[in-house]
Amino acid sequence: MPPLSGADPVSFPPVEAGLFRDAMARLGAAVNIITTDGPGGRAGFAATAVCSVTDTPPTLLVCLNRASSVVGAFTANPHLCVNTLSAGHRDLSSLFGGKTPMAERFAAAQWHAGLTGVPVLADSLVAFECRLSHSVEIGTHRVLFCEVLAIAGGGAEEALIYFGRRYHTAAALG
Repeated sequence: MPPLSGADPVSFPPVEAGLFRDAMARLGAAVNIITTDGPGGRAGFAATAVCSVTDTPPTLLVCLNRASSVVGAFTANPHLCVNTLSAGHRDLSSLFGGKTPMAERFAAAQWHAGLTGVPVLADSLVAFECRLSHSVEIGTHRVLFCEVLAIAGGGAEEALIYFGRRYHTAAALG
């Protein structure tokens, strides 16, 4: 909408990155391990920047830091899995969120190949097997839009949540 006649448009100073990160630490989120396998190799990383986009077609959004060591695999492979973690996966999340070698990350849990061959965490709270439909680069991150092809679940009912730069648990309501 154009500014009112005679009024100067309002300008805002830029929000400092540290202030933004501190504010985002106050936004609780489910903890996920995003996995892939294919021509680009087997890879995985921990993420809280995951959300629903639409249910027609079922689509998730996943944010991946472009400086991450796994970017090449997620760029080359057409499929991925969003494995939502339960309370008992705290140590696994830390492995996938750090600099641990990929083989050690995957050796720390039980996985099975999903319909598209991607690693699915056997005891995940829920797993969304996806096809990468497209991606967009914004600032330091690549935003992945992931069409959901299959859903599996059956793990524990307490979710692992990240809030205030620490892990917490949340029991299922229902």
